Amino acid sequence: MALHVERTAIPDVTVVSPTVFDDPRGFFMETFHAEKYRQAGIDRTFVQDNCSRSCQGTLRGLHFQLRHPQAKLVSVTWGTVFDVAVDIRVGSPTFGRWVGQMLSDANRKQMFVPEGFAHGFCVVSARADVLYKCSDYYDPGDDGGLLWRDTDVGIEWPVGEPLVSEKDRNYPRLRDLPADRLPAFSRPN
Repeated sequence: MALHVERTAIPDVTVVSPTVFDDPRGFFMETFHAEKYRQAGIDRTFVQDNCSRSCQGTLRGLHFQLRHPQAKLVSVTWGTVFDVAVDIRVGSPTFGRWVGQMLSDANRKQMFVPEGFAHGFCVVSARADVLYKCSDYYDPGDDGGLLWRDTDVGIEWPVGEPLVSEKDRNYPRLRDLPADRLPAFSRPN
């Protein structure tokens, strides 16, 4: 069965709606199938799965890696989050723009965030469990970030005063990140 893939305002970021089979017992869905995702335009080898649990109002992000960039396939197994991707690729026609998508255990959507984007999410339900696949391993020495409340980027977070880690609170604004600390945009062939 084919996947339903929606392009966002930044065409490299997509929202995936897997086929779900509901019946009186519950539901079944494939959360990842390499060949089906490849045919849908998501041609990545994922090497690491991460899972986080967060309480309402938590905001995690905006994170990226430069030398070991990670594409991410994000889904929610419990609760609801507002998932965000910011294009930080120098030279990209959508540099500095963001897209967001509500992901939940009810809508069962996934967001594919390619390499070259800062990623984050905030929790709008009482609790949320977020599961995401990564195309490269986490490297603490390559950890980078963008300030979640950068007014130049202007993300419209659906939480007023989020719970944010000290590290995330102290990331720089996009305009303060030197170009050599950001990924470069490369045009498709």
